[in-house]
Amino acid sequence: MLNLPLQSCKNSAYFCNFLNYDPYVLMFKDPKLVLAIFTVAIVWGTTFLGIRMAVETIPPWFVAGIRQLIAAGLLLIILLFSKQLKWIGWKNFRIQIIFSILMLIVANGMTTVAEEHLSSSLASLISATSPILVFIGSIFFGLQKFTYRSLFGILMGFSGILLIFKDGFQDLLDPDYRMGVIFIFIAICGWTLGSILTKKMKLQHQNISLNLFYQFAFAGVAQIALAFIVSNEIDVATWSYKSMAATVYLAVFGSVAAYFAFHFALKKISPTQISLLSYVNTIIAIFLGWLVLDEKITAAFITATVLIICGVFITNYQKGMFQRK
Repeated sequence: MLNLPLQSCKNSAYFCNFLNYDPYVLMFKDPKLVLAIFTVAIVWGTTFLGIRMAVETIPPWFVAGIRQLIAAGLLLIILLFSKQLKWIGWKNFRIQIIFSILMLIVANGMTTVAEEHLSSSLASLISATSPILVFIGSIFFGLQKFTYRSLFGILMGFSGILLIFKDGFQDLLDPDYRMGVIFIFIAICGWTLGSILTKKMKLQHQNISLNLFYQFAFAGVAQIALAFIVSNEIDVATWSYKSMAATVYLAVFGSVAAYFAFHFALKKISPTQISLLSYVNTIIAIFLGWLVLDEKITAAFITATVLIICGVFITNYQKGMFQRK
């Protein structure tokens, strides 16, 4: 171990710069930031497994609706305790309804429906391509600049998708599997539109907890209504304790704890740096699907995972993304 006097640091500009500006050195000096980052990486990586376990015995729209209502209830308690609960006005309320429809009812809801037909590993891997679609949409709306590097990343990511289905086109003849694939792509489109609107309308600095409360509450009511409409028969007695526990886990940790951890981390490190956790989420989701649910992972699937993760990284890479915020 080097034992240099403090004055010697002045003789090494690089060493000083590393100590003073590297976000990952500073990260481990802040236990709260470490906890927030691990919460986001691990919890959001487990949500695909949680959804798959929840829909084993509970209809998917009930899973999604109950999840949002529990999350809304928890946020209501937090807002009341912190005296931040207030009416946001009709204009902002309409905006939150739009985001609730796109990112909770469509993105989260359709992902939950899709996992009734797809493995958690496949659902997580296809969902991992959403940053690429966000980037393409951002170019269309003038929020990102096109580069040949991004084009290479996009092509790499979609080559991973093609590899997934290369030997599985016959599976698309199965109507359940086909509908699962369609649902997951609808979910990705909802998330993409919501993400682009967030960028375009510059809503990142508004009261996140208050807005999320209105979003969760509206989505929960809407999804429960959908559940009663589309469910052929509702027999709560068939809902297993495992599925109910998974639904509660998704609400408490997946919807509330992870969101708070995410926004806490954003105060310390840049959005681009924390977006790197999405790659960890995908790996965790695939590993847990294999470990807990005995989902089949082939060499082609692993290759597709590498292609998609590398494609997303190349597409979203920005100069200086590893520098301190």
